[in-house]
Amino acid sequence: MNGSRIAAVGHYQPAKVLTNEDLAGMVDTSDEWIRSRVGIRTRHVAGPDEPVDELAAHAAAKALAAAGLTPGDIDLVLVATSTAVDRSPNMAARVAARLGVPSPAAMDVNVVCAGFTHALATADHAVRAGAATRALVIGADKMTDVTDWTDRTTCVLVGDGAGAAVVEASDEGGIGPVLWGSVPEMGHAVRIEGTPARFAQEGQSVYRWATTQLPPIARKACERAGLAPQDLAGVVLHQANLRIIEPLAEKIGAVNAVVARDVTESGNTSAASIPLAFSKLVERGEIRSGDPVLLFGFGGNLSYAGQVVRCP
Repeated sequence: MNGSRIAAVGHYQPAKVLTNEDLAGMVDTSDEWIRSRVGIRTRHVAGPDEPVDELAAHAAAKALAAAGLTPGDIDLVLVATSTAVDRSPNMAARVAARLGVPSPAAMDVNVVCAGFTHALATADHAVRAGAATRALVIGADKMTDVTDWTDRTTCVLVGDGAGAAVVEASDEGGIGPVLWGSVPEMGHAVRIEGTPARFAQEGQSVYRWATTQLPPIARKACERAGLAPQDLAGVVLHQANLRIIEPLAEKIGAVNAVVARDVTESGNTSAASIPLAFSKLVERGEIRSGDPVLLFGFGGNLSYAGQVVRCP
């Protein structure tokens, strides 16, 4: 075995749905204002009794079932999140305990909105190096816990959820080389900080960076996989804002690809957004087994990470 692949994916969202009309009753906003600026219609909101590890465990269990595996088949658990309340035990250990995964390596990865693609690359590296045989890679965030519900510029953006992938060794690589990096001197543009922690961002700076600086980086991720953008069957970008997703996807040049637009119904779920949107495309049959799909995360720290994967 000299490669790794995604064997299966899964996702989970809380039952409660918050509409734009609901938000209009909470802050000075409207459905038209929100749709015209960010393209979001609804978002899912977890209750106080639904912690991050519960969201993550539901998504992971779905991915395991889809792969035909049991918790005992997993020896590495990676959870990408930036909304863990406690420092220890970490989310990965809590998810492993919920699922009954015996003695895995269990690590959290905090790269905010680019967390899942960083974690996926880490799992790929671990499997190809022989340090793991099968990994659960999960993106899960409860953004509503760190939201200022009086700030109409940010509270309209966020949602809660989780997405997961099972990564395993394979004869041929199904996960392309990662292209990752950051612009740390601009890290202040996306923040979750303070006591209590609150999400804030400099929207215009993030928009300009994402739509002007990231397209060539995403194209280079395709090149590292030996593909041209027009060869892609799917593009799953971090679901930040429809007004970022659409121009970024266009500038990448993936003219034949299905572009995930889950942000319209789920909002910005941070590290959960890519696996959540990817799993939905797979579930709906919009991309088929073996199809090349670009996963590209970006956001907090002004970090980015992308790779081309083969659809499970």
